[in-house]
Amino acid sequence: MAIANFAQQTVPDAETYVPPVADYAFLLGEAFGTDVVARATGNALSAADAGDALEAAGEFAAEVFAPLNRSGDQQGAQLVDGNVRTPEGFRDAYKSFAEAGWVSASVAEEAGGDGLPGSVTAALSEFWNASNAAFALCPALSHGAIRAIQANASDELRAAYLPKLVSGEWTGTMNLTEPQAGSDLGAVRTMARDNGDGSWAVSGQKIFITWGDHDVADNIVHLVLARTEGAPEGHRGLSLFVVPKFVLDASGAPGERNSVVTVGLEHKLGIHASPTCVLQFENATGYLVGELNQGLIGMFVMMNEARVGIGVQGLGLADRAYQRAFAYAHNRVQGAVIGLPAGTPIAGHPDVRRLLVSMASRISAMRAFSVLVGDVHDRAESDGTGALAELFVPILKSWLTEQAVHISSDAVQVHGGMGFIEETGAAQHFRDARIMPIYEGTTAIQSNDLVGRKVLRDGGQTLGQVFEMIREQIAALSATGDALAARVAERTERAVAAAERATQALLGFASSPRDAYAVSVPFQELLATLIGGWMHAMTATAVLAHGERTADDARRLDEADFYSAHHLVQVHALAETVAAGEIGQ
Repeated sequence: MAIANFAQQTVPDAETYVPPVADYAFLLGEAFGTDVVARATGNALSAADAGDALEAAGEFAAEVFAPLNRSGDQQGAQLVDGNVRTPEGFRDAYKSFAEAGWVSASVAEEAGGDGLPGSVTAALSEFWNASNAAFALCPALSHGAIRAIQANASDELRAAYLPKLVSGEWTGTMNLTEPQAGSDLGAVRTMARDNGDGSWAVSGQKIFITWGDHDVADNIVHLVLARTEGAPEGHRGLSLFVVPKFVLDASGAPGERNSVVTVGLEHKLGIHASPTCVLQFENATGYLVGELNQGLIGMFVMMNEARVGIGVQGLGLADRAYQRAFAYAHNRVQGAVIGLPAGTPIAGHPDVRRLLVSMASRISAMRAFSVLVGDVHDRAESDGTGALAELFVPILKSWLTEQAVHISSDAVQVHGGMGFIEETGAAQHFRDARIMPIYEGTTAIQSNDLVGRKVLRDGGQTLGQVFEMIREQIAALSATGDALAARVAERTERAVAAAERATQALLGFASSPRDAYAVSVPFQELLATLIGGWMHAMTATAVLAHGERTADDARRLDEADFYSAHHLVQVHALAETVAAGEIGQ
């Protein structure tokens, strides 16, 4: 691997966010062997068309959202006289965001949006989250609410709420968690009583409600899980309700304030600018979404949307932390660098360079996987990739969010002691990242879903298809005849074989579920790490088809080589762990 010429590199300022537009142009138009945007849209749009949108989105993220990230963290959201005030600049930024059409861009056409394919909305989501993760949560929750209402609500409710949600004039939330329930939704106690006029009176307390109250939009549409009188116990007795902050008047405009009180704001480790609320519902007016006792079915649409979105949030934050560390390392001069001239910045130290390439190689793999997942979801109905789409969701959510923590921690390490000081900004990324493997289903919840519903249930058949796809990619990479390709292909093949052995061991635990679930997180990590190698094999194959290689091409090949040597090899250790099952009492 060649040593970079540090003296000739152009390095952005640490406070400058640089959207990876060129990487997405490569992924959308070339890396997967086809124009995935054209394929998803029936040639109505192309990767080049998407590139224009991404250029504009990247400028907005860098110029409007990014400058508010640090100040928003320092000011935080404030609860004043029962109402939440967002940090300075947030109201104007959100208004600009909505008016520019960025909320509707990621919404399906049947719900009134622009219908951009999932591969493109993955890129948009990365930009928003990299530039300001706390801010990006607001439209992300709205997108989930839109999906749930579109999929389950009556025509009347859709007409009343979707247009304003899609335009961004109103925002949406998801109200699941309660103090006594946590992730156990079967313990939800919030009650809804029939008013006899088509509305319901909703009473109860919800906690951890992201953007549950704020001042950036005219209304907030809460989607609330609640029980009804006489409903079955547990999950089967939950129904879903729309409960607006302001009840709509006869004209459909926000009217009287509903009986929803913001009791308090959570005091959090990170994402301080995102108002995470405790909400008290006191006979608040709500409207049933879908059928009685089918609330989880309606909410799961929103939850799945949120899980993918939070995964990409992890990707965005990881890249922002990496960019800051890269800038610092290429400007900071300290100590003599082995084999390089005096005055070489710390990026030249072998271990600092190892950290930086390690971070970059994981981010590139994660980014490619997010595009793959978006594309598979786009084709789920037409190409029958629904089972693959379902398999990939828990892997994406867990891997990208766990890596956000690891990569933002590595970014602090690159900064040395200055990384532990708030003024460099590195600490904020680490603090912000820590919630991501927890909310919208912890890593263990994702792995239980993966193992129980996606692998054991079908005897590993869908996962077997993934292994076949990886082997096809290995063959294509090997066929290039390149020496680097041969190394990467050989390491990837050995990793697939280890993953297959681990899968057989897991399937052998079918009669002893404690063994299977005791190693579900390591198994999930194993698959994610393997998929990262697959993504690098794919991108390396595309790069090696180029006649004349660019600097980006050289970087992508270096990252593929590094990932296969430093990260893909972890599959073998994880396979040993999976085969061991539960150990001890």
